Amino acid sequence: MYQAIKDTLPKSKILRAILATILLAILLTPFIFEGSRALDTAARLCIFIVLVASYDLLIGYTGVVSFAHTLFFGVGAYSVAIGFDNFTPGFGVLLVAVIISVIISALVAITIGLVSLRVKAIFYAMITLAVASVASVLVSQLYLYTGGEDGMTYKIPRLLTPAFKLMDEKFLGVRITGKIINFYFIFAVSTVLFLIMIRIIASPFGQVLKALRENEFRAEAIGYTTVYYRTAATVISATIATLAGVLMALWLRYTGPESVLSLTIMIDILLMVVIGGMGSLYGAIIGATFLMLARNYLNQLMGSVHEALVDVPFLVELFNPERWLLWLGILFVVMVYFFPQGIVGRLVKGKS
Repeated sequence: MYQAIKDTLPKSKILRAILATILLAILLTPFIFEGSRALDTAARLCIFIVLVASYDLLIGYTGVVSFAHTLFFGVGAYSVAIGFDNFTPGFGVLLVAVIISVIISALVAITIGLVSLRVKAIFYAMITLAVASVASVLVSQLYLYTGGEDGMTYKIPRLLTPAFKLMDEKFLGVRITGKIINFYFIFAVSTVLFLIMIRIIASPFGQVLKALRENEFRAEAIGYTTVYYRTAATVISATIATLAGVLMALWLRYTGPESVLSLTIMIDILLMVVIGGMGSLYGAIIGATFLMLARNYLNQLMGSVHEALVDVPFLVELFNPERWLLWLGILFVVMVYFFPQGIVGRLVKGKS
């Protein structure tokens, strides 16, 4: 595992420094940033790094474009939500929910893969989009089990709630509650899942995926069956996305169509992959961090600029916090223009 990580680390010193900074910032968030907003952002960032990396495992290493990734994310979240809503919340129920959700996602991924991967890329993308749409409709219709459009609010194991206190005294100025434990649980599981993906890419299986991406015809000519390898990649990607959904359900204590199944989340995943750079799992870290921070703090930053420019008629309206989506779009265009291969692709190419 160590050798696999070492071999896949980017050569760029700048990129390594950025990745190390992000990792340390997330790890120490409870101790260096005040308020629950920073902790919430860090927890969501851990989850989205895994989710985006799992999608990059599919699109970046096999060239398969899927719009059903949030379907698997939702399967994991709803499995936990339904389990905790109908049974006493405990780690036994959580384990059963994880097993059931992984089995469901694997079966769905195998079905989609074997049936759809034989068609051309654009048709496969449309099929996955249709499957994701069907899933959203089912969730809305089966409101007795899923809560419909309102979603589900449920209890989680007390060990992971703010009501639980590990100790009376503060540790490094922070009271260690169940919420902190929940955060580090999510951080630990996310780290393990990311390292597993690194190991997969460094394995012979990962090398075959790269070969299929670069030249499918040649890969088939030397004996590799395209549909089987791509189906396997789809199953692995779906399974990891499902586990990311489980983590999201544990953190939010709420699961609804907008929080795990919406097209907005799928678009965010695509943007994160493009910004970070396709074909590099480390790009998921960069892309997720960039977009997550922009979504959570760009509005606040524009508010400060808006107050500073209150006497400048045109600029004060341009930097109105309500127009933060406009500036987010501009940032994305700038990123794509200057980093067409993503941030990781540009830095690795420069090897600075």
